[in-house]
Amino acid sequence: MTTAPAPILIVGGSLYGERTADLLIQDGAIAAISAEGESLEAPAGAEVIDAAGCVILPGLVDLHTHLREPGGEEAETVDTGTRAAARGGFTAVHAMANTTPVADTAGVVEQVLRRGEEAGHCDVRPIGAVTVGLGGERMAELDAMAGSRARVRVFSDDGKCVHDPVLMRRALEYVKSFDGVIAQHAQDPRLTEGAQMHEGAVSAQLGLAGWPAVAEESIIARDVLLAEHVGSRLHVCHLSTAGSVEIVRWAKQRGVDVTCEVTPHHLMLTDELVRGYDATYKVNPPLRTAADVEAVRAGLADGTIDIVATDHAPHPRDAKDREWDQAAMGMTGLETALPVVQRTMVETGRLSWRDVARVLSEAPSRIARDTTQGRPLAVGEAANVLVWDPRPVAAVDPAAHASRSTNTPFRGRELPGRNLLTLLRGRPTVRDGLVLDRSGAPVPGERGPLPAAEED
Repeated sequence: MTTAPAPILIVGGSLYGERTADLLIQDGAIAAISAEGESLEAPAGAEVIDAAGCVILPGLVDLHTHLREPGGEEAETVDTGTRAAARGGFTAVHAMANTTPVADTAGVVEQVLRRGEEAGHCDVRPIGAVTVGLGGERMAELDAMAGSRARVRVFSDDGKCVHDPVLMRRALEYVKSFDGVIAQHAQDPRLTEGAQMHEGAVSAQLGLAGWPAVAEESIIARDVLLAEHVGSRLHVCHLSTAGSVEIVRWAKQRGVDVTCEVTPHHLMLTDELVRGYDATYKVNPPLRTAADVEAVRAGLADGTIDIVATDHAPHPRDAKDREWDQAAMGMTGLETALPVVQRTMVETGRLSWRDVARVLSEAPSRIARDTTQGRPLAVGEAANVLVWDPRPVAAVDPAAHASRSTNTPFRGRELPGRNLLTLLRGRPTVRDGLVLDRSGAPVPGERGPLPAAEED
């Protein structure tokens, strides 16, 4: 029998950054929220958390996480990846299918689900592969995965594009029967053969094979038309170019049922960083130009881009610590996502904290058809809650991260914010930056993030 978490009273926090409120958490749910100008009394035995100066948000939800297990445990495990997620304020992550074996059967997705339940740091929702072995030739067992205990609703060959238009059409048609969605990695393989970075002025100066923006944009254009033709749902993974934003904007105006995501690193970083040949900055899709960064920020602000998703892609050190053309593509992101969004979008006035809840919690769950996460902060809802202190500023130190891998592109950059408290159905998973086990004790070996250097 599972013991119910002790009551928690969060006092003096800013609900969605809009008004000061107290929240009473009891029996895993939000039991009460104080009215404007009023306060709540702590029931007997309740722990009181002082949240003055903090923002209270729904637990974050990531629609694009690579947990690597099974098969890639040297880079990450479900346990270490979900620790990193909890540290970042996430109460749910959607685990991509490019594992070994590939998550293309009911058995594999149920294994990932079970590992997430055993770890207990956040909910893990498996994403199923679109094609067998990510081979792009035969459709995987979509119906079996959808009908399994994992109840898969998002399917993606992420890392590889479903390039065959006939196969893509069939997949879009197939998922309609259970309200699923195909999440496309938009990359024309012929246009990106041997590509090492964004194709542009910097690639020409460095002599590196370039990845043209049209390789992404042409696939998105094709797929929104296919989705319109069959009347199905399409989700575009890690959109990165100004042209892609315009295509999605056009498709939405046309009534196509398309959603899309941008990563934190595409909101902040540009291809200029490649000049040092540091493979930390090698990623798929590549870092783009400053004009592209501005375009994706504008697209997120105006709602063309629906969500922020981390594309958390951990790698062992030796996969990155090598010559640029031999290094793996990918960056970690779970522990820096909200700080980057705060810096690039909130502090610039382009998003409110209410908007942050939408793009990092509510909309990801809605796209995935997950009705248990991304819920509003309201009485009776499950207490998946993040108490975020936006004031501290500290340099990113990957050695202090919970992830097994250290390939963050934000190493040494000063970013804002600190996770004061994360609750998963009323149970603390993070307290003052420390990841906790089910008993409420710090996870063995957990030392938490470094103290903030200053406050803004």
